[in-house]
Amino acid sequence: MDLFDFNGNEEKAKPLAERMRASSLDAFVGQKHIVAEGSLLRRAIALDRLGSCIFWGPPGCGKTTLANIIAATTRGAFVRLNAVNAGVADVKKAVEEAREELKLRNRRTYLLLDECHRFNKTQSDALLPAIEQGTIIFIGSTTENPYASMTPAIVSRCRVFEFKRLTQEEIEGALQRALADARKGLGMYAAKVEDAALKHIAAMAGGDLRTAYNALELAVLTTPPQADGSICVTLSDAEQSIQKKALSYNEDLYYDILSAFCKSLRGSDADAALYYAFRLIEGGCDPMLVLRRLIVHAAEDVGMADPNALVVATSALTAFEKLGAPEGLIPLSEAIIYVCEAEKSNAVICAMDAAREDAVRTRDDAIPAHLRDVSYGSREMKAARAKYLYPHDFGGWVEQQYLPDALKGRVYYTPTENGFEEVVRKTRTRKGITK
Repeated sequence: MDLFDFNGNEEKAKPLAERMRASSLDAFVGQKHIVAEGSLLRRAIALDRLGSCIFWGPPGCGKTTLANIIAATTRGAFVRLNAVNAGVADVKKAVEEAREELKLRNRRTYLLLDECHRFNKTQSDALLPAIEQGTIIFIGSTTENPYASMTPAIVSRCRVFEFKRLTQEEIEGALQRALADARKGLGMYAAKVEDAALKHIAAMAGGDLRTAYNALELAVLTTPPQADGSICVTLSDAEQSIQKKALSYNEDLYYDILSAFCKSLRGSDADAALYYAFRLIEGGCDPMLVLRRLIVHAAEDVGMADPNALVVATSALTAFEKLGAPEGLIPLSEAIIYVCEAEKSNAVICAMDAAREDAVRTRDDAIPAHLRDVSYGSREMKAARAKYLYPHDFGGWVEQQYLPDALKGRVYYTPTENGFEEVVRKTRTRKGITK
């Protein structure tokens, strides 16, 4: 190698996750719902007809990689900014250069904006006219919900593509390719990684390929070579590299413990539910999985008997996201106890199932005339629609038909006598709804 081959040294210095970043759609990992053969996005990229869009999803799922692939395949110019440190002046400069590029070379400019949810209204307003006029093709990348965190004017002019966490199988495949790749990956080390170690890294990465790459690279580079010079990464090495112990139970027992946790919640046994929750967590299970199941049961098994159960459960999940362990385990435990001790009712899920079945099967479901939009149609149609009774003119409630004729009188939700549902039941009885 040339003594002054600085580019080679720079490439070697990059983390494995950066070196293994896909450079083509064929090598791209995951997100088949977005980039599969024949998909809208893939066709748009191939034809260089991609419009402004936002890539939204969790870390390490390929948002920036896909944006880089677009940059490599497009015939347009490409500018990259990060919303964390880019100011209004940077935006204006990028827009002005894009105008010049379009005027002089007839080339459109793609602007990739990482962490686009961090853009404030002033920065967004500086970019908006260029997006509207087509001067810039905007590609935003964010881990936050753009509908809640970004300026609506920007979002409304973009196609939002939601990225999903990678599956364990997808991550395992990517790690195996990295181990075999001698040019960009870890192939030059001829490292052997136990199947259990590879599976552990893939599972504990939580769908984040960047985290998995970092853990694998750390494990390979820090594992002492054996007497023959070979490197063998064991499960213990993998646990240390990703800072999470392997589950202290097999797959069957894992599902049994999870089932016992769910049934303890439903059965109002807070002691058992707490035990099984921490049996899972101490065994290596992500507490977020426990919290997600808790939220489901707060709606499924408590429901309207105590609507606050859902509030407490979702608040516990938010608290854990903000605090992490160990402090975040306190609100998790509080939420488990609350859901267990709350009155129980499955009336909500029964109503949901019944309504969904009718929504799928019922075809003669014309909307009653008095519920339709009054802004269009003939004079007779508008007159029929004007028969709608405004509930607030009658003290907040008035009897009238809401369901289609084919479903008239159908009752999906039948409150029990448990908790808050007893209040709902009495209110419905007073209105003449007897079921």
